[in-house]
Amino acid sequence: MDCKKLLCFSLLCFSLLPELYGVVWVSAGGGGHRHRHRVRRSGQSLGGGELSDSNPRKLFVFGDSYVDTGNNRKPAAKSWQYPYGITFPGKPTGRFSDGRVLTDYLAKYLRVKSPIAYKWRKVGLGQLKYGMNFAYGGTGVFNTFIMSPNMSTQIDFLQQLIHESTYTTQDLHYSVALISLAGNDYGVYQATDGSAQGWQPFITKVVNQLEVNLRRIHGLGVPKIVVTSLEPLGCLPSSTVASSFQQCNATENLLVNFHNLLLQQSVAKLNSEVKDASASTFILLDLYSSFMAALNNKGDPLGNVKFENPLKPCCVGISSEYACGNVGANGEKKYTICEDPGAAFFWDEVHPSQNGWFAVYSALQANLKQL
Repeated sequence: MDCKKLLCFSLLCFSLLPELYGVVWVSAGGGGHRHRHRVRRSGQSLGGGELSDSNPRKLFVFGDSYVDTGNNRKPAAKSWQYPYGITFPGKPTGRFSDGRVLTDYLAKYLRVKSPIAYKWRKVGLGQLKYGMNFAYGGTGVFNTFIMSPNMSTQIDFLQQLIHESTYTTQDLHYSVALISLAGNDYGVYQATDGSAQGWQPFITKVVNQLEVNLRRIHGLGVPKIVVTSLEPLGCLPSSTVASSFQQCNATENLLVNFHNLLLQQSVAKLNSEVKDASASTFILLDLYSSFMAALNNKGDPLGNVKFENPLKPCCVGISSEYACGNVGANGEKKYTICEDPGAAFFWDEVHPSQNGWFAVYSALQANLKQL
């Protein structure tokens, strides 16, 4: 896809595989304005509440590389290659970042361990009690260029596990679902020469399918469902590279706002259908506002994180032909890494760094109280 086109919606392809499902949390914050994260030992604690085996909550995750913790093929996904995972735990683990991603922070908030990726369920039986991550990087509600299960198929996986009694009705009753839709469907539309006039009808189609998926997950017995709004795609480095990472693409963000308006209406509609109106069943996690809060941060307390040039990614290819993690025929690096990943909001051309996700998580605290 030509990311210099006016309406470039970047494909959030492949995601990493984790080997750290039982990791205990270490504080992602700190005292200063800049934070250089080093490899943490799994025995250290990560502020935000201790984990407990008796905690009844489970987290089920669906979506793409913003939440995937290890379902894409190893080593085909570039995120299984160095320098992904360089900040935590010091090696690639299946996450498309230098460290933790949104799933890990939501698990932290719920005080459960980050759920095991579906791909590794048979070798991590002891981790099933924390839920499961069905997300595959690069996917959407419809099929994309990535030959991985779309969101409907991911939900099929959970349904099959329920049929096999891997999870019971009681398990589901004490669970939360996280659903991420970060824009891969729009990347495909753009790459296949979708017309400018067709954007709004296609966005409507995407949100309608997402609504079907949310209703289906609730129908399986999950009482709390968290769905992300679309992040400001016009602020991703794949778009801002056209302005030398100085300004967002306002046209793209207008289309994002249309998606988010429709999604907000869908969530309100779904909540109105629930018999128990005492609390929201479907919760919209406002990634758009939280991204913008972090990107525009002038020193406000977002986890004590302030970014020097927030639109510029840390890890980039040495030319437009290469991307983060690419190597040549002889193993030579075809990318560069910034001196301090902790000072960068974006890790690569579309994904936040660990510190970027922490800033987003910090900005979402009021939103998360609905849980």
